[in-house]
Amino acid sequence: MRGYFGIGSEGISKPMNLGAVLRTAHAFNASFAFSVNAHHRAREVNLADTAKSASHMPLYEWDTLEDIRLPKGCVMVGVELTDDAIDLPSFRHPQKAAYILGPEKGSLTPEAQALCTHIIKIPMRFCVNLSVAAALVMYDRTLSMGGFRPRPVAAGGPTEPLPPKKEWQSVRFRH
Repeated sequence: MRGYFGIGSEGISKPMNLGAVLRTAHAFNASFAFSVNAHHRAREVNLADTAKSASHMPLYEWDTLEDIRLPKGCVMVGVELTDDAIDLPSFRHPQKAAYILGPEKGSLTPEAQALCTHIIKIPMRFCVNLSVAAALVMYDRTLSMGGFRPRPVAAGGPTEPLPPKKEWQSVRFRH
């Protein structure tokens, strides 16, 4: 898998959600995480982030949207249920991306949406928890960026044997 990604939220207020996003981002090998205009207590975040992810990847805590500084070439992707958003299963993830989700009980502000090159949505009838939405986006990115054996036509897993471990690792985790 080539490229990198970061994930964060605008206006997150629940520390357990932020902790879950950080832990999941760390598990999915995110390059960084961020918050914009967050309202939480850092100590409470650690209750959900038992991996202490901020010590393993950068966590940027910006006060305003104007403070955001992304690496050169990094594309901002908004995650929001809008009529014109791209359905996540049909979206080709940018090689370098920063995914931004809206706050709990709210939406990405129009100002945040204006910063995004793409707006994507998870195809569902209503919003799920912020940390669940972040996990779904990271999982989809992992799947779509390749490095996995194709799914079989019939139900179940692949029938061909796994390649030797070193070969498999070099296919899945290309650097």
